[in-house]
Amino acid sequence: MKLAYFDAHCDTLSRCLRTGESLLDASGQCSLERLSRYEPFGQVFAIFADSAKTPDLRDNVRRQAALFRLERERNPEAMRRAALSVEGGELLDCDPERLDEAKAWGVRAVNLTWNHVNALSGSHAEAPERGLSDVGRAFVRRAAELGIFMDVSHLSDRGFFDVADMGLLPLLASHSNSRTVCPHTRNLTDDQFKVIRDSGGFVGVNLYRAFVGGDGSMEALLRHFDRFLDMDGAACIGLGSDWDGGITGAGNLRGVEDMVELARAMERYGYGKPLIRDIFYGNLSRFLGIE
Repeated sequence: MKLAYFDAHCDTLSRCLRTGESLLDASGQCSLERLSRYEPFGQVFAIFADSAKTPDLRDNVRRQAALFRLERERNPEAMRRAALSVEGGELLDCDPERLDEAKAWGVRAVNLTWNHVNALSGSHAEAPERGLSDVGRAFVRRAAELGIFMDVSHLSDRGFFDVADMGLLPLLASHSNSRTVCPHTRNLTDDQFKVIRDSGGFVGVNLYRAFVGGDGSMEALLRHFDRFLDMDGAACIGLGSDWDGGITGAGNLRGVEDMVELARAMERYGYGKPLIRDIFYGNLSRFLGIE
């Protein structure tokens, strides 16, 4: 029986827009063809663009949404468990009314920020002392009304707790690790992880070596899973690879085709097969309601 796989974040969609490739046979770190080695499989594709470097941001974002829709039409079975997210509220002009448009595209989750501060909140990298603005709170409320999850990866610590205190939908950290294991501001504190866990949320572990820390080995990567498991996280953790986000994968994982090596390492470390399946597929599948 094949290994099941469901990942909460990759930047393959924006890469395909740049290269002119399709999701089916993209030459980067993820493609539908390579995902099909797993059974069943799913992937959350993020709409991403650096707002500081993208001249016609609104057109770029809409073209990515159109590419996702086209791939669904061309490859309906391969895209059956595909989902869409938006990485940074600035891609929607930080406008709560544009969430209706995003919902129509099929967006399931939105990051309030990427690395840049915006009108909604500070980020982990810029204005980290800033939390939600008034328009940020309106944005979160409208997203909840539409059933769009707030993705707190990249958000400032204060922004994180402002969102949590609103007590709306379960929280999502699509690609964030443990700050106790690796003290990077992109990672979650133990308290933040517990808030996500208690909200019924989901945390996807990121493969980017800078967020894994240590020597970037498989053992270093597994320490993040271990930390979350030590905090009763077995039902809320999974994968948030960040493929095609300019990363070098920890544990010599070069692309989605190598993820079987992570599953084998987990088995060697004593993770049972039901736990591995939940981490690799079940927890995110249940969170998104995609079987």
